[in-house]
Amino acid sequence: MTKESGKAPFGDGFFDEPVAEAEPWQDTQNRMSERTKKDWTRIQAEVEESNAAFASAMKAGLPATSALAMEAAEQHRLHIQRWFFDLPPELHRSLGDRYVTDPTFTKNYENIAPGLAQYVRDAIHGNADRAAQTESPAGQ
Repeated sequence: MTKESGKAPFGDGFFDEPVAEAEPWQDTQNRMSERTKKDWTRIQAEVEESNAAFASAMKAGLPATSALAMEAAEQHRLHIQRWFFDLPPELHRSLGDRYVTDPTFTKNYENIAPGLAQYVRDAIHGNADRAAQTESPAGQ
């Protein structure tokens, strides 16, 4: 995959900087080199589905911590994990933060719907919180 071909599914800035952790970035590079054109078509369709799920939940007035929005966040996490690198919920939380702190990522979501970058970030955080509660038995 080239920088230009990465713009279609992920927008400008996808290759500019790796996420904070170098190991996932290297894993991403390795996995991307194995993708076929058919894979990239599927990846693009999944990205569009994910974006539509977030936008639909937001436009319906659902809070980012609603079951629907957090399920969209979980599907987003699983998509990245399936195609690019292992993405536990806490690392997904860090990636979600970039959607509001990195202007390039923010722009990609804001072009879909104003306020979507913050909504996606908040849904990702809600999903990570939910995963943490599931992993920790009550009272610990």
